[in-house]
Formats: sequence, structure tokens, C-alpha cells
Amino acid sequence: MYVGWEAPERITRPAPIVLVHGGGGQGTDWLGTPDGRPGWAGQLVREGYLVYTVDRPGHGRSPHHPAVLGEMGSPFSYQALRELFAPGREGHTQWPGDGGLDDPLFDQVAAPTGPMLADLGAGQALDADRLTKLLESAGPAIVVTHSAGAPGGWLAADARPELIRALVAIEPMGPPFLADPHGGPVLPWGLTAAPMTYQPAVADPAELAGGRFELPRLSGIPIAVLTAEASAFAEFGPQVVEFLRAAGCDATEVRLAEHGVRGNGHGLMFERNNMATLRVVLDWLTSVGVSGSGDAGSGQTA
Repeated sequence: MYVGWEAPERITRPAPIVLVHGGGGQGTDWLGTPDGRPGWAGQLVREGYLVYTVDRPGHGRSPHHPAVLGEMGSPFSYQALRELFAPGREGHTQWPGDGGLDDPLFDQVAAPTGPMLADLGAGQALDADRLTKLLESAGPAIVVTHSAGAPGGWLAADARPELIRALVAIEPMGPPFLADPHGGPVLPWGLTAAPMTYQPAVADPAELAGGRFELPRLSGIPIAVLTAEASAFAEFGPQVVEFLRAAGCDATEVRLAEHGVRGNGHGLMFERNNMATLRVVLDWLTSVGVSGSGDAGSGQTA
């Protein structure tokens, strides 16, 4: 896993932030917008955070090699990416381009997008293993995931909960127990394709059907599930939160629209109002007491 980092001259926040990109994306998703504006990563540095951006194995600067990672799955089609990111749903007004078939800003988002590993469970477990190793080096951190990057975050929290101060899932992969009849992604373990630690113990994910099981390792971590009103993933957020709460977790659904941030789609971190969407996340971190004071007079020098 490639890891990049940036820090202010004086770090004023008590925990770093790790940014985990989605599906076929890469860490550059957090660095800037298609129309050339600063991304979340730089703004978080200006807010006083030490920030890590990762390229999940097989993506971006963590290039795929079949002998190491196994086979890749099918690439995302141009049309599938358009349906995911480009304006097409009612109320989606924050896309930075015109959204047409010849929109160069959409092409800029689509061009670096690659496939995920064919073995989704193995890929998610690998993401979690590499995230855990990063956290062991960086210390307890706030982990922010997007879309199909979320399962790696859930699994890392399951493996080393003491290393995660808070978990923010931006439009996470869902719904729970996703089962695509057309050969697409499946989530037999609820939120993941790889095993998680349930109580009572579960050996086969089929045992989860109809029973009451908890996720004890996630129960002490503040979790936010953030959704945008005009995203195809908007309906998954409430279902993910309901699942987490039923499993004994401290999960909050954060709807951008309820904070006065309207018109966003799935790519809310690089849309026109990306600083407003980030502010909602920062406010939530403050509300759960993990952001620190941000006092410029305290902290450490990078």
C-alpha cells in the first residue's frame, strides 16, 4: 500500500487522519478536484492535522501485479461511472462540470479509475492488513473511508480497535448483506466480504441470517456514516447505521442536507462545495471529542 503524508509546520490536532479512497479510485481523489481546486487533504492540513493518503493495493501508486495480488476483476464501464458520479439524479447540482457526454471534468475522474481485485474478500482483507500496519506506525488515528474503501476500514477497526479514534464512512458500500445476482459485489459478512468478529462467534456468515449478533470490537469507536442527498448510495446510509446500531455500535447517520449542504452526489469530496462537505465532517469530529482544540499555540512540529 502506497502511503503519502502531509503535515502543517505545527500539528495542532491530537490524532492524524487517514484518508482511504473508494472502489477503483486512488489517493489523488483527496488531493484536488477535477476543476483544479484544493481537496480535502490540503484543507485538513490547514486545519492542523497530520494527514495520510493511501493507494489501496492494486490502485494508483500501489500497482497491481497478478503474482502478488491475484487476478483483477472487470473494470468499471464508462457508463457505470457516469451513473455513479455525473449528474443524472434529481437534485444533483454540485458536480463541477456540465455533466454532458463530453464533459472533460468527468473524463478526468474516470481516466485513472481501475478495477478491484476479483476476490473481493481477499482484497478487503489486504486493505485492512495494510491499514493496520499504517496505524501501528502512525499511532491511533481518525480513519475516513469512501465507498468501497469502507470495508477495509470496518475490518481494520475489527482487528485493532484501539488504533482508531473515530471512523467516518463517506457513502459506504452497501446495503448490508449485499448479494448481487448478476455477479457483482457481495457482502456476506454484513458490511464486508471478509470475516469479521461477531459475538456470539460466527464460523459461517450464513449463521448471521435472522439472529442477533454484535460487533464487540467496533462498539467503542465513534462512527459516522455520511450520505449525500442526490447520490445513488444515499439509501444505503440509513441501512448501514441501522445494522451497526443493532450490532451494538455507536453509529450516527450524518445527512449533508440536514446540515444545509445540498445537491451532492457520490463524489462529494471533489464537487463544487467540497469545503462545505468537509466542514460537516469536521463538526462531527468536534461533537464526539476527537478533534482537539486546534489551538495554534499547542501541538508538535512536523
